[in-house]
Amino acid sequence: MSNWKLNGWGILVGWLLLSFPTEALEIKINPDNPQLGDTVSVTIETDPNEATPRVTWGEENYPVFAVRNNQYRVLIPTTPLDDSGKYPLTIQGENTVRNFLVWLRDRSFPTQRLWISGNSLSATEIELDRVARFKELVTPEKYWQGAFLRPNQGSVSTIFGVRRYYNGEFAENYYHKGVDYAAPTGSPVVAPASGKIELVGTESEGFNVHGNTVGIDHGQGVLSIFLHLNNINVSEGEMVKAGQKIGTVGSTGASTGPHLHWGLYVNGQAVDPSPWRFKGVE
Repeated sequence: MSNWKLNGWGILVGWLLLSFPTEALEIKINPDNPQLGDTVSVTIETDPNEATPRVTWGEENYPVFAVRNNQYRVLIPTTPLDDSGKYPLTIQGENTVRNFLVWLRDRSFPTQRLWISGNSLSATEIELDRVARFKELVTPEKYWQGAFLRPNQGSVSTIFGVRRYYNGEFAENYYHKGVDYAAPTGSPVVAPASGKIELVGTESEGFNVHGNTVGIDHGQGVLSIFLHLNNINVSEGEMVKAGQKIGTVGSTGASTGPHLHWGLYVNGQAVDPSPWRFKGVE
C-alpha cells in the first residue's frame, strides 16, 4: 500500500499525476500498481467538517463510505474487459477538486476453446432477473473484516479471468467471472466472509444455468455468489459469519461435473477474488 501526503503543486512519480491542489490531502491507494481484475481501494482523509467527497474513475461515479471521522473509502472494480493504461481519478470535495491519473497495468489471461451443441441449457428469465438484482446491491453496512477465507478446500480447476472461444469464435465480452474449485459432491462450502444471505435460488425454481445458488452481501457493494451447489444450508435474510457452512458442492445447472464456482462482485463487476483472500481489501 502506498501512502502519500501532498501539499502544493506536485507530481507523484510512477502512477499518479496531481493537479490543482490547494490544501493538504492524504490519500492511500491499494494496490499502488494495479492490474486488470484488481479491486482498487482509495482511502481519502479530508479536513474536519468536510462533506463526503465524490469519486469518479474514468466516466463512472462510485459510492463512497465513511471509515471514521474525516476518512472515507471507495472500491473501484477493474475487469479483463477493461483497457489497460491511464485512468483519470477525480476526487471532489466541497471546495476542492483533485485530479489524478492512475496507471492500470495489462494482464495476460489464459484462453479456452469450447465446442457447444445447439442443445445446451439456456438461462431462464427468473434466474437472470434475480441474479441481476442481487449484483446491484450496495448496502451501507460493512460486514467483512480482513482477508476472505477459501470457500472450499478443493483444488482450483479454473482461475479468474479465463477468456474463451466458442465453436471457434472468440467471445469478446466474456471472461470467467470467478474461481472454480473441483471437489466431490457433498463437500462443504463456507462463507468466505461475514454477510447477509440475499439470494437463494434452486434448479426447481428455474435456475437452469446457475444451478442451486447462494448469494452473500458482504456490504458496501461487495458480494459473493456460489453456483452449482448440491445442498443449500441457509435462507434469504440470514446473517452468516466467516467460515460458516452455507451449502455443499454439487453439479447442478450448466455443469460438467462436481465443482464450486465462487464469483466476487464489487459495485456490479466481477473482480479477481485472489487479492481479497491473500492480502485482504479494506
